[in-house]
Amino acid sequence: MSSSRSAGKLGGRIWSALLLIGLFGQLAWTVENMYFNVFLYNTISTDPGYIASLVGWSAAAATVTTLLMGALSDRLGKRKALICSGYILWGLSTAVFGFITPENMASLFPRANAVAAAATAVIVMDCVMTFFGSTANDAAFNAYVTDVTDSGNRGKVESVLAVLPMLSMLIIFGALDSLTQQGKWKEFFGAVGLAVSLAGIVSVFLIRDVPSLRPRKDSYFRNLVYGLRPSVIRENPRLYLFYTAFCVFSIAFQICFPYLIVYIQHYLGITDYALILGVVLILASVFSVLGGRLIDRFGKARFSFPAAGVMLLGLAGMFLVRTGTGVMIAGTVMMSGYLLLAAALGAGIRDWTPPDKVGHFQGIRMIFAVLIPMIVGPAVGAAVIRGSDSTYMELGQVRTVPTPEIYLAAGICLLLVLLPLILLYRKERTAE
Repeated sequence: MSSSRSAGKLGGRIWSALLLIGLFGQLAWTVENMYFNVFLYNTISTDPGYIASLVGWSAAAATVTTLLMGALSDRLGKRKALICSGYILWGLSTAVFGFITPENMASLFPRANAVAAAATAVIVMDCVMTFFGSTANDAAFNAYVTDVTDSGNRGKVESVLAVLPMLSMLIIFGALDSLTQQGKWKEFFGAVGLAVSLAGIVSVFLIRDVPSLRPRKDSYFRNLVYGLRPSVIRENPRLYLFYTAFCVFSIAFQICFPYLIVYIQHYLGITDYALILGVVLILASVFSVLGGRLIDRFGKARFSFPAAGVMLLGLAGMFLVRTGTGVMIAGTVMMSGYLLLAAALGAGIRDWTPPDKVGHFQGIRMIFAVLIPMIVGPAVGAAVIRGSDSTYMELGQVRTVPTPEIYLAAGICLLLVLLPLILLYRKERTAE
């Protein structure tokens, strides 16, 4: 059922917490979602299978962690402690990646294949980092956002939160991307890790758990599977339809997004991608904030149709364009649609999350929004890339290159989001 409690007007402290803690969390997720792939591709192996494994195992770790720790935050009646400690450890674990190289792995494991060992180390360490990140951000912080908002302001809040990943990319591209271009990965990961840990320290003084949050007395282990029961799904049809829509939409995005920078660098031959992506992210963020004001007014499901159409148009553009200017235009359309659709569907999920099990349902959300998409999407993308047989030679090695077909495959997948959206729209019309 929909949450009926009112959080009232959000004050300065809450907005500061949402923006600051949300932004620094997204800095870490930007590195994890975009730069781990580039780091792996440029310094260890160009095999897209390693990238797909990296994304898939990370998604599994994030989902299991959020399910366990989200339910624990309900059980303890505490979000703040998990956010603060999680962010500090999240930053420290991010800094470790700069020390993972084939040379270091060869020293540690002289009998193992150095490349395979280094790639495996990246995947394992990504799971460790993801445990801390998902505890702090996916489980505790996302539950905190639901605690302090209501159905009247979630569209606005979600549209702002949806911009934070874009803002984090701008910060990374503008301030730190030059380090990756110079191969200074140790400094790159160290700077991001320090920033995230500092955010954890600041959160100690900034975040306050809502007064209504109380420890639960029921079984922790029974609550872990609560959201997977058929009876619960039947009792919350709109929630699970929003979950399904988010899942399909996220699969479409994950087909192409993990390979974005590699595609621009090595297929289009654009080395100065930071400027192009910077323009895309700024414009898309502006459109998202402006459009977010319409989500609460017109309804989450109804607003999702035009948002999906905008994203589909952008994917078609990315399939067709070959120049920097073309990528700038098509990318802006694609990312604007992505942000608006993510905000509308995310707000709908918060509206229909049972208010007494907010922490637990962050784990269920992760199954639909992260686990399934980040396993299925990159695997589909890798299959499309391998099928295109597009390669180039570098230092005597054959390297596989992402091709425009990943955007075509993403667009075809996105069309399937219409099915749950139509059902949600009909339920809205019936309720009206």
